[in-house]
Amino acid sequence: MRVLVTGASGFVGRAITQALLDAGHGVWAGSRRGEGLGAAQGLTLDVTDPGSVQRAVGQADPEAVIHLVGIIQEEGRQTFERVHVEGTRNVLAATPRGTRYVHMSALGAREDSGSRYSSSKARAEALVRASGLDWTIFQPSLIFGVGDDFFGRVLRELVSTAPVVPQIGDGSFPFRPVSVQDVAQAFVGALSTPQSVGQTYALTGPQEYTFRQLLELELRALGKSKPIVPVPIALMNLAVPLMGLLPRPPITKDQYAMLKEGNTAPNEPARTVFGLPLLRLDDQLAAIVAGARNRR
Repeated sequence: MRVLVTGASGFVGRAITQALLDAGHGVWAGSRRGEGLGAAQGLTLDVTDPGSVQRAVGQADPEAVIHLVGIIQEEGRQTFERVHVEGTRNVLAATPRGTRYVHMSALGAREDSGSRYSSSKARAEALVRASGLDWTIFQPSLIFGVGDDFFGRVLRELVSTAPVVPQIGDGSFPFRPVSVQDVAQAFVGALSTPQSVGQTYALTGPQEYTFRQLLELELRALGKSKPIVPVPIALMNLAVPLMGLLPRPPITKDQYAMLKEGNTAPNEPARTVFGLPLLRLDDQLAAIVAGARNRR
């Protein structure tokens, strides 16, 4: 199958592109720089530019489109609304009817979320469901793997920056992280699973953790021993906006809002439908933080 992947150069995009190649698909790797990825041919594709999207789709002539482009932090003109909502609108408009369409959303996507990231993801989902395409939507939890942003940067910096580790409130917010390998297997599997058309699947891992447990895991993986100090929600509500004034804040307002909401769901039916191995965070975290250290 000829597959066009948007956001192919990102952390998840690279994993999905490789999984597609391993499965024998012909892959066009769409990204703003247009770089090729192994045997996947590169295409210049900026989802915020309708003309760029039209040209890329016309060149690839895909039988399937996997739309992955997303941002976790707004910067200049790259806003959640422009990238997630308008970008999805542009991709859907360029995708011919009869083309298989697989969409990357996020667990917790809903219009009334306190996170602008999550609410923009929900609006993008609504566009997909109204598109008339043969679509499947995936909603991953926190995605882990070597090169990830959350465990390799956000949580790492949170536990490393100060002499003590700040814990948001009582630290009881639940999370069920999922491996990038499981995510890639689900996306590729959807292309050969007719029953997944018109379905939305949560993608979560085998084990649920509280926020405090994630902090403890990260400390152990880094070989650090520090006290974890609960910070009242009221105080965090004041501190996080001030962190946003830093050139590279350890946590943004949107990330903070998502952490307070937690991020968990059952791993069925995705586990059974796509035969996911459900790899464990505990088994990979040491490699993730080592990889992040080597990239510094």
